[in-house]
Amino acid sequence: MDIFKDILDLRFIDYVDVVLVALLLYYVYKLVKGTVAINIFIGIIIIYLVWKLTEFLDMQLLTGIFGGFMKVGIIALIVVFQPEIRKFLLMVGSTNFNRRRKFLKQLKFLKTETNDETDIDAIVSACNKMSMSKTGALIVFERNNNLDFLSSSGDEMNIKVTQPIIESIFFKNSPLHDGAIIVNNNIVKATRVILPVNNEKNIPQRFGLRHRAAIGVTEKTDALSLVVSEETGHISYFKDGEFVVFEDTNQLSSMIKNDLS
Repeated sequence: MDIFKDILDLRFIDYVDVVLVALLLYYVYKLVKGTVAINIFIGIIIIYLVWKLTEFLDMQLLTGIFGGFMKVGIIALIVVFQPEIRKFLLMVGSTNFNRRRKFLKQLKFLKTETNDETDIDAIVSACNKMSMSKTGALIVFERNNNLDFLSSSGDEMNIKVTQPIIESIFFKNSPLHDGAIIVNNNIVKATRVILPVNNEKNIPQRFGLRHRAAIGVTEKTDALSLVVSEETGHISYFKDGEFVVFEDTNQLSSMIKNDLS
């Protein structure tokens, strides 16, 4: 009866507190899902629950040990979860601005004659053509997270996206073909961009550095990536550090448009 009485005595703000904690844990889980860090995250949750259990049972020695581990371990957690913390802060810092921009567009407060929607069909067509000639390519689509920290490693371009432009950038004799390009709002922001390479995830041997770079950038940010293999000509699509399976280029175009919208 005392438990039910305590539940009834909870304030509205207490319910809000529980919901916010649940949301925080959910987003943390989404960030580490599918990575090595997920096992560490689950281990931390288990240790925390055991700590609270020993505290409830008044087991002072174990409570002191687990409590000391939780307090000192926060420094180690920052080191271990550095990529996930960075991605989380990027997500929090950029989401509000992105939503505000979309809200203004919906209300038509900002009217421009220029259509800033990325021409996905042109990009996929270029990838399809490069696939037939086995021309390697790595294309990154910027979403909520600002990728200027990556763009600065390459050459600033500011060129409108067209199929001939994409093909000419990745032409084997072009000085711009090495590295990745970053696309945002139908503009090629930068070329020859150096991306973080993922060395942890096991991928088939036939995939090289382009694929590892695509995995790395989509793990650390919310960006999307397209890769054309120089060896096989196969087109790969990456989101959240994972391969996304598609049947044909029409489905690929639709998926990218949906993920960018």
